[in-house]
Amino acid sequence: MKTFLLLFYCIFSFSALYAQNPDWINYTTSNSPLPVSSINSIAIDNSGNKWIGTRSGLAKFDGTTWTVYTSSNSGLPISDVLSITVDGSGNKWIGTGGGGFAKYDGTTWTVYNTSNSPLPYNVINPIAIDNSGNKWIGTNNYLSDPEVGRIAEFDGLNWAVSGSFLSLRCIISIAIDISGNKWIGTKGGGLLKVRNMDTTWFYTSSNSGLPTNDVKSITVDGSDNKWIGTSVGLAKFDGTTWTIYNTSNSGLPDNLVPSIAIDSSGNKWIGTLGGLAKFDGTTWTVYTTSNSGLPDNYVFSIAIDGSGNKWIGTDGGLAVYKEGGVVTSVKEKTNKNIPEEFTLFQNYPNPFNPSTVISYQIASTGKVSLKVYDILGREVATLVNGMKAAGNYTATFNASKLPSGVYFYRLQAGTYSNTKKLLLLK
Repeated sequence: MKTFLLLFYCIFSFSALYAQNPDWINYTTSNSPLPVSSINSIAIDNSGNKWIGTRSGLAKFDGTTWTVYTSSNSGLPISDVLSITVDGSGNKWIGTGGGGFAKYDGTTWTVYNTSNSPLPYNVINPIAIDNSGNKWIGTNNYLSDPEVGRIAEFDGLNWAVSGSFLSLRCIISIAIDISGNKWIGTKGGGLLKVRNMDTTWFYTSSNSGLPTNDVKSITVDGSDNKWIGTSVGLAKFDGTTWTIYNTSNSGLPDNLVPSIAIDSSGNKWIGTLGGLAKFDGTTWTVYTTSNSGLPDNYVFSIAIDGSGNKWIGTDGGLAVYKEGGVVTSVKEKTNKNIPEEFTLFQNYPNPFNPSTVISYQIASTGKVSLKVYDILGREVATLVNGMKAAGNYTATFNASKLPSGVYFYRLQAGTYSNTKKLLLLK
């Protein structure tokens, strides 16, 4: 009996420890209006709202209030939401598992499917938006054998659909690099690099360093490296050299990688079927249900907000994680944990269109200046210019009236000065 009570106490204490850990907050069907606990996709809009796609509906969370959209209470064509992307105007583009895709501007729903548009198939896995605002839509036909997919490009009025070169394997992921090239991951067909619907580059396990033809996820970092999640590990491609990470040569907890995100410091956050991994280029840190507040080890999606919180979609719920404590409000961000040093963080998102968030830390009260310059050194915006108390801060840079290009932002606080680069893509 004593053994049982001791075991019960240990289990309870272990669970309570992570339930109360300020670094982690979890949302499930038992403590929130989430329609189901399995999370397919997450996107964050310019106002900081989180949009969460599930098999049973789309949830919006503004930090306080939840709103759930389904096919029965909104213009969502079906409740199975596979992907979400937010454009520069704040419109949400929502891919579904058989109903086509929907555009939601906050008031009106517009649905595109095979019956009212040139969309080739109604299953939409990825949607990516290029620097001209064109939507690149990965469509799939799961009913065929083998499964097939094609790419559709939509500029809001006109359509272009890929030809036979992309009708062999279903489309799983799309990322767009700094030069505007589209990197398309397929299920069994390898990786393709496409520009203007005319592909000239195929990467497969037989002609490149790609470890397998089954590509699950793609993300491009600030140095234009491609990080490619596959069913047998993680690949980095710098345009010349391939570097492969798997469970045998790295800290990756599992070889199947459905999701990758990159934070403002350049750390890679890698979702696997064995937990979440952080990779800073040298050190691996792994988070699982046994050593953290992660609710489930199947990590399907990751998004990072302007406060550095990681929003992690798992098979067992939505987790929010931040080292040092999750930031739940702007007030908390500006008053919690006085920093020990001055720091200017990389803006997020980057590249961006038209808004991005710049975070910085002030170690002591004094005059602070945060300005943005164009590539010729001309000042284009003053974001901060005045006295600031010690603390953590964020500033939003809206470049809607500026042309695409490289810009620089500079923080000056006392004797501290730092400059970083940002990229506007319209």
